[in-house]
Amino acid sequence: MKKLIAGFVLLAVVAVAILGAWWWFDVRQRPKVITKNQAEIARLLETAGWVSPGRTGPRLYMVSYRDCPGCEQFRVENFADLHEAQVDTRVIVVARPDLNGQARSTPAERATVAELWIGRSWPLYERWTAEAAAAWTAVGIAPVEGDMARTAVIEAGRGLEDRLTPLLRTNGAAFDYPVLVWWSADGEMKTCACTTKASAKALRRDLGVQ
Repeated sequence: MKKLIAGFVLLAVVAVAILGAWWWFDVRQRPKVITKNQAEIARLLETAGWVSPGRTGPRLYMVSYRDCPGCEQFRVENFADLHEAQVDTRVIVVARPDLNGQARSTPAERATVAELWIGRSWPLYERWTAEAAAAWTAVGIAPVEGDMARTAVIEAGRGLEDRLTPLLRTNGAAFDYPVLVWWSADGEMKTCACTTKASAKALRRDLGVQ
């Protein structure tokens, strides 16, 4: 009897593990249709300090931070094709706040993020992402420390996660870097992290990219 119970317990544990993995690697990554708070989400993204290559096609917002693995993966694997299809990739880079007393951004990163929000320079974003994050020293860019205006810009970026998280949650979506938001050809507003091939393929299809 004990062996039978132990067997059922083991099967239950395995089933939970499989379901958890399925949710984490598949369901969580699937694009979600945004049906609630659309105007507020769109306003937060539009008024943030995004940079873009200025394409004339559909908009795709990406909220990221410099060392975000999923963000870099999506950028490297998809941006060239999206730009060729005239998709306007609007990238919003934030400098994450400290966690448990440990800094999650460098002075060079904060300086660059503030400059991107203020100057809106796509060439600066391209130069930054073309170089290893650890090697970037932000030469010629004004520091954030000691500058109240630039500090306020950094805090505005950090507040974006706090404001978007509950709005996305009401649509069954989690805030998970990168946050990608776009509109399909039929006008549906969608979101996902899109770091799996299947989710990225769905996004590309919505935006007319093969």
